[in-house]
Amino acid sequence: MIAFGAVVSLAMVLLHGYLWSRLVRSTTRPGVARRWLTVAVVVLAVLVVAAVVGRRSLPFSVQTPLDWVGYTWLGLAFYLFLALLVLEPVRWLLRARQRRAPAPEPEPVAVAEPEPEPADVSRRLFLARSLAVTAGVAAAGTAGYGLWAANSAPLVRRVPIRLAGLAPELAGYRIVTFSDGHLSATYGGRRFERLVETVNAQQPDVVAVVGDLVDGSLAQLREDVAPLGDLVSRQGAFFVTGNHEYFVPDTDEWLRHLPTLGVDVLRNERVELGRGEAVFDLAGIDDRTAASSGLPGHGADLDAALDGRDDTRPVVLLAHQPVQVEQARAAGVDLQLSGHTHGGQLWPFDYAVLLDQPAVEGLSRQGDTQLYVTAGAGYWGPPMRVGARPEVTVIELQPE
Repeated sequence: MIAFGAVVSLAMVLLHGYLWSRLVRSTTRPGVARRWLTVAVVVLAVLVVAAVVGRRSLPFSVQTPLDWVGYTWLGLAFYLFLALLVLEPVRWLLRARQRRAPAPEPEPVAVAEPEPEPADVSRRLFLARSLAVTAGVAAAGTAGYGLWAANSAPLVRRVPIRLAGLAPELAGYRIVTFSDGHLSATYGGRRFERLVETVNAQQPDVVAVVGDLVDGSLAQLREDVAPLGDLVSRQGAFFVTGNHEYFVPDTDEWLRHLPTLGVDVLRNERVELGRGEAVFDLAGIDDRTAASSGLPGHGADLDAALDGRDDTRPVVLLAHQPVQVEQARAAGVDLQLSGHTHGGQLWPFDYAVLLDQPAVEGLSRQGDTQLYVTAGAGYWGPPMRVGARPEVTVIELQPE
């Protein structure tokens, strides 16, 4: 946590240092206004660090307002940074043009009058303020849309997927999946109830929750997670751990609680699902970070999940991170369902996600294995989604 806090603090110093340079220093003259604006930038940076670092130690009564203010500002600051970065070439060009323009001849003034401000200083202030206002409007509009999108009803995506060896009797079998609920100080309540209602409205044969359900202890989130008990499906609901299940202090307690809500936890194991004698295997493995969590018995083990299965029937794997498809492909898995990426959550982070994961969202083929990555239902950090609406996915299996 100390190292993590240091990294977060350094990132906030760099981000807010740049914002201060462009939004405060460049747009104000030395004086009271600049000092107060400087204090405001420092306070906002500290609030972000406190929100990130305090998640495991502060009570929800403190964490909730801190998260809303700190993380909302972080999202706005990110788009301010992007907008100002895009405007940098414009600033350079206009500054160069100003330097080439001849300065106006000063008018004679009486000795008793104060010396007028040089024209080039006035032009620089006007340019800096114009660019700051432009960046502010663009960032506020983008962040405002992101706040609305993140808290709106999830989109329902219907994805037909053909599987080799699937019995004709299973045509149209519905796996309704979602991931990344991230129940926390800022997400839960009515929004999570609405998510469960959306899932039920799809009349699932089975529900698959592919990780990162919670960002807090069971004591904090017991009421928020309760709507899972209202899930309705023909053959049950199943869950696999995500990396955030290993950030909370009571992972095993959570994994014991979910079955009391009717959600079975698949930990390197599989179940047989289908209609009558027409069946397929649904397998689930721990997140790839589980082995390093320090919890005894935790760690992704696909071999254990698939051990002894009938290779003639299809297998659908639940694995939180798309990158786990590397093992799935080697093991001959037909379809992997994943989350983790949030679809990028805040554009253009989707490009950065590809540095670590083989896909950001949607259906792709990784060798002989098909991979579907859902964009997730909640959010982490800024309560915003830009370019990645919350999603519930209906996987409709079809014989090949």
